[in-house]
Amino acid sequence: MNQSNVVKAPQDSGVPEWARDFSVRDRVVLITGAGQGIGRELARQFAAAGAVPVVADLNLENARNVVAEIEARAGKAMAIKVDVGDPASIQRMVDAVVAEHGRIDVLINNAGIFASLGKRKFELIPQEEWDLVMRVNINGVMVCARAVAPVMRKHGWGRIINIASDAVPKGVMNYLHYVTSKSALIGMTNAMARELGEDGINVNCIRPGAVATEVERAVNPTVDLRKTQIAQQCIKRGMEPPDLVGVMMFLSSPASSFITGQTIACDGGYTHSS
Repeated sequence: MNQSNVVKAPQDSGVPEWARDFSVRDRVVLITGAGQGIGRELARQFAAAGAVPVVADLNLENARNVVAEIEARAGKAMAIKVDVGDPASIQRMVDAVVAEHGRIDVLINNAGIFASLGKRKFELIPQEEWDLVMRVNINGVMVCARAVAPVMRKHGWGRIINIASDAVPKGVMNYLHYVTSKSALIGMTNAMARELGEDGINVNCIRPGAVATEVERAVNPTVDLRKTQIAQQCIKRGMEPPDLVGVMMFLSSPASSFITGQTIACDGGYTHSS
């Protein structure tokens, strides 16, 4: 372990206790798929709040660019390459973070395959594509959690946050592999929370709506479809990455200490029950 770079555990700073409970200052936050899109925004905002995000991505150049953005604003961050479809790559990532920072406080399982997928009836999805989505979107999440759990358990504190999708309750057509994979994360969150609760590790899931990012998609929604979605929301505007920041920080903070095994919809009220 590089002792000179070890991040110290969060300390009291003279602010009221209730305010400290909502702080993520000095937390080491490992975010997969953070080289672009939602992950990039989360890394930037966690750094702005005083956390130390680990920007993990298959594209190391993208990860380093995000770290450069953060450091240009006087924040701290670490870039690392990871293939969440490869358990060995995941373990190397976790080992490197622990060697650099001494611990991992928060894991945000953001990496996943969606933007590159074309729309197909389920009978026409190539088996190789189905297997890849399952390996990254389901296995990758489980293996990342399995790798960080011993680190969090050692310190008696941790947060694991999985990212599902509002495509699950909507049953979006022609993306059966994606919808299936995100459905699995909800069940995984429920079971994992029970297994890790006594270790001081909370496991929760966020179910975002359709988020507009800079990431190019194989199939872009039409203007009419976007208007239809927004019209059916309680909050009448499109969703953007910053809309996820607040709930992510809350679930990463001590303030959420009694919340685990939950899936929280963050979709402008699109899927709320009447």
